[in-house]
Amino acid sequence: MVLVFAETQKGKLKKAAFEAVTYGYRTAQALGSECVALVIGAAEDAGQLGKYGASKVYQVEDPALEKFDSQTYTRAIAGAAKELDAKVLVLSHSTTGKSLLGRLAARLDAGSVPGVNAVPTTDGGFKVRKPVFSGKAIAEMEIKTDVKVLSLMGNAIQPEVVGDNVGVEALSVPVEAGRITVKDVERVEGTVPLPEAELVVSAGRGMKGPENWGIIEELAEVLGATTACSRPVADTGWRPHHEHVGQTGIAIRPNLYIAAGISGAIQHLAGVNNSKTIVVINKDPDAPFFKAADYGVVGDLFEVVPRLTEALKKFKAEN
Repeated sequence: MVLVFAETQKGKLKKAAFEAVTYGYRTAQALGSECVALVIGAAEDAGQLGKYGASKVYQVEDPALEKFDSQTYTRAIAGAAKELDAKVLVLSHSTTGKSLLGRLAARLDAGSVPGVNAVPTTDGGFKVRKPVFSGKAIAEMEIKTDVKVLSLMGNAIQPEVVGDNVGVEALSVPVEAGRITVKDVERVEGTVPLPEAELVVSAGRGMKGPENWGIIEELAEVLGATTACSRPVADTGWRPHHEHVGQTGIAIRPNLYIAAGISGAIQHLAGVNNSKTIVVINKDPDAPFFKAADYGVVGDLFEVVPRLTEALKKFKAEN
């Protein structure tokens, strides 16, 4: 059995949950097994995970699980995996998934691979692929343990509807209070988190100051994109740190990444070079970023970005 931990936020399923269940379903097909999903705490419309391949959805509720704590969640998820005799456990490669993967592997005596981006192959062993060296190469790894734990990179698998809603069944597993008390959680509201975003508009020091960021926000609004920035911009306080993408920030893999006024240092490229399409806007024709770009515009971003925004507005109005 393949067990997928489907993440929720404020009682609603995250986009990553649908990706993980689709991945779990395809993995189960490769193994000739079934895929089931697990939600923790309140979850609206958890039964819709059946549309993406889960044959059943189990729900674990306990007061100790109201706020995320990796120790408590590990006990609950590991307990569910043992109760259901799951052989493959799939997580999202999110902040939550990263904090759980190692603990779950240790508790289940399982081999684990973080950040996979392709469905496992089963010819000659259970093998998975993942990007390494900041996305410059792909490694194939074989897991030989009886139980296997994987985390799926965001946007690596597109959610695919293959079935219908299923019932949600309560699952009782031992849950112990953690040694850490989570008093409060603050999250950025009103925007798609960068790891889940399919469209991202980013800018760097070429913006000259935070007062000019309106043209970036307007372009992002027209596209329905999430905004991001380079490290120097976050370090100087022009933009919040949660928007920093790069090797020392958030690694993303959107369908479209637009970078304005970013030179393209190797540290920045390490966090964005898995984007499916990269568009670079820079007035320096020798900017390193152009070597990684699918499309490049050599020009003053203060002229190019507003004109791009207006063109998009016109296109949307006519279509």
